[in-house]
Amino acid sequence: MVREAEHAETKNDFKHKMGIAQKEINETLYWLELLKETEYLTIEQFESIHNDAVEIIKLITSIIKSVKANINP
Repeated sequence: MVREAEHAETKNDFKHKMGIAQKEINETLYWLELLKETEYLTIEQFESIHNDAVEIIKLITSIIKSVKANINP
């Protein structure tokens, strides 16, 4: 969705697509937690991927906040 947001037609479209990307990475965090709890992933694997996913969600959230501020100054 982030890649799709790069070609958004308007700022509102961009914000919408980034919002979907935020929801998707949040769902990814949920599935990672399940994979850890079922021991499909080792703790080391989980922590590595989880830390990356948390950084991604922070970036996306920051982008969304910036876009909202630019749309509604």
